[in-house]
Amino acid sequence: MRNIGYRIDSALADIIDNSITASAKNITVRFLWNDGDPWVAVIDDGCGMNSESLKAAMRFGSTSPSTQRTRCDLGRFGLGMKTASISQCQVVTVCSKSAGNLSACEWDLNRISSNDPSGWLLGIINEAAIKEDLQLSSIVEELLVNKNSGTIVLWRGLDKALAGTEKIDSERKFSEIMDNARSHLELVFHRFLAPDPGHKMIRIDFNQSPLIAFNPFGPAIPARQELPVESICINSELINIQPFVLPHRNKVSREDYDRYAGEGGYLQNQGFYVYRNRRLIVKSTWFRLIKKDELNKLIRVKIDIPNTLDHIWGINVNKSQVTPPEVVRKQLKSIINRISGRGKNVFKRKAAQLRPKGKIVVWNREIKNGKIKYSINSNHPLLSDILNKIPPEFRVKIENSYRMIAESFPHDIHYNDAANDEVDFYQENDPKATIHLCTEMIAAMKSCGIIGDELRKKLIETEIPGATEQLIDKLIRPEDRLC
Repeated sequence: MRNIGYRIDSALADIIDNSITASAKNITVRFLWNDGDPWVAVIDDGCGMNSESLKAAMRFGSTSPSTQRTRCDLGRFGLGMKTASISQCQVVTVCSKSAGNLSACEWDLNRISSNDPSGWLLGIINEAAIKEDLQLSSIVEELLVNKNSGTIVLWRGLDKALAGTEKIDSERKFSEIMDNARSHLELVFHRFLAPDPGHKMIRIDFNQSPLIAFNPFGPAIPARQELPVESICINSELINIQPFVLPHRNKVSREDYDRYAGEGGYLQNQGFYVYRNRRLIVKSTWFRLIKKDELNKLIRVKIDIPNTLDHIWGINVNKSQVTPPEVVRKQLKSIINRISGRGKNVFKRKAAQLRPKGKIVVWNREIKNGKIKYSINSNHPLLSDILNKIPPEFRVKIENSYRMIAESFPHDIHYNDAANDEVDFYQENDPKATIHLCTEMIAAMKSCGIIGDELRKKLIETEIPGATEQLIDKLIRPEDRLC
């Protein structure tokens, strides 16, 4: 059961699920390196448990998955608190206060794995024993002394997260793990940290530093597209589905674009985000209905399911996997077919914008039989002027050189760079070279009898790397402006 698939971030999320179900308004995650003997505690101000309720909660499989739960219950199998805890630590101690009375129980894996026949008996800790345990007593006194109710889940003997880590690196590794856990919880519980209207906010902090909700659908970005909600009715229960299309990188600040890329970038984070009672269960998956595609990387779809439909979604013990039923898969496939064009249109529109309207370009973009081809525009005034001035026997060589350059364009490398959100393109224009190109262009157009206002107009309409209207006006001599 220790190897059921939890990481420390998903294990903490399961403990926090219990706190939210217990109507906690404030949840604190405390942790300390403690000179190489780290501990982690989750403390809430929920309704707490009396001694009998606590004993029942410590039982593995304390609630059957077939038992009907309340609408706000985030539990599933009655295993979460125990399996999540022992997946990370050797000793889990739970202290709970209800109606002013304190109760405490403990599972110690060292005792369970010993030959002691009583090893699988739950450890009951009275108040005298709490006071004798200086580490436990200090946490209890500090965090529950002024509360009438609440619960502490304390992990000690954390051996899983740091397994295989060199001692010299273990403190740094522990800090890194907890930083990653923080980011994970800011995503998983973002709809509790920054709730929709009609829901109460829950405060969660890491060592007194409040978590900040991370909404993967970018509600603060004006340029995002919010598509209508669609619903599927199963057994009189609604599954709500809402697609979002995040904006192209040129529509938002670099800071916002990077923030909403998430770990792994936009390509990896496209897909469905499944929420059970507003708690994120699974993110960025298409359930194998389609492959993750560069042109769909800005699409994210929110799916809300109630806990009353757990039995048809195949939720696993650590709430990290779901399998949509066939009736839902069919509608999801239909939705994908409709919305995937929205994501692709963001890039198609951008591509259209990148093709200057009314300009004579250096590169032609041609579409033939659904395939795209780029070629050098030999009708560009400067290039055609070169061709017209060289002897016929050399003209073929130059034209072949243009063709060779175009056909050897590094499409694969360019695609890889363009798909990488961490790569920025730049053009290093040499001012002297730009002036020289403009001067050559002016001479080429004048040789064709183009002068005056027509000369200026043609120059502005022709793509000259680095050239601006101001530079063109500066380079056209007064005698060139005469009609």
